[in-house]
Amino acid sequence: MTAGIHPLADGADGARMAVGTLTVVPVRVERVDRAVAGWAMALAPAVGLGIGVAAAGVLLLAGAVGLSPLLSAALAVGALALLTRGLHLDGLADLADGLGSARPADGALDIMKRSDIGPFGVITLVLVLLIQVLAVGRLAEAAPLTGVAGLLTAVAAGRLAITWACTPRVPAARPEGLGAFVAGTVPWWAAGLGTAVVPLLAFLGWAEGGWFVLGCALAVPVGLAVALGLLRHARRRLGGITGDVLGALSETATTAALLTAVAAL
Repeated sequence: MTAGIHPLADGADGARMAVGTLTVVPVRVERVDRAVAGWAMALAPAVGLGIGVAAAGVLLLAGAVGLSPLLSAALAVGALALLTRGLHLDGLADLADGLGSARPADGALDIMKRSDIGPFGVITLVLVLLIQVLAVGRLAEAAPLTGVAGLLTAVAAGRLAITWACTPRVPAARPEGLGAFVAGTVPWWAAGLGTAVVPLLAFLGWAEGGWFVLGCALAVPVGLAVALGLLRHARRRLGGITGDVLGALSETATTAALLTAVAAL
């Protein structure tokens, strides 16, 4: 991370910024600079784990009261949207509209800044949410802890994609906005550490067997690979990252990771 006042103070402020930026939880952030932003983006997977735990609680509670795995999954995915104010989903829709417009970078970025959602955004949102609900439902159908393991791993992997998008050599698409503020603030070692830790969540699904644990752990690099492929395309079309791009990467990685976990059943 960029040098700041003090590592501990930077980390504490970064944690508050991460929660305030990536969730609906109201948090008072007293200092915001690029050093704090670097910590915030590096800690994004930890925030993802926190909201994943909340969504997993909804999944388990819904199953405990007798709701079907599919309905329980819908409630869990809905909880994720509520906990993030729908910002990542909004970013996904905006990026789909921008890229789908086939316009040059400036025109695509203008479309992404609009408050409405076009046909590409609607179709993308419907497909992604449908896939996520069906995937979580299939995991929960296998066993409660299997659903928890797959959900937590995928949600943390989604936020890890944000971390990687903020590493050096990834420019911002605009000179202002969230993308410009966080671009290049996360050092490689921080992203690498997150990539080593997040797959350990797969061990929560040990009851399903070693093959599932392995597949669930592999869901992290698979999700990152798909998201980074989208990032490469966004950089080529837009010139770099924006807040919308970061949200889209998160949802893309989460969805790909869920599909990989389901394939391991």
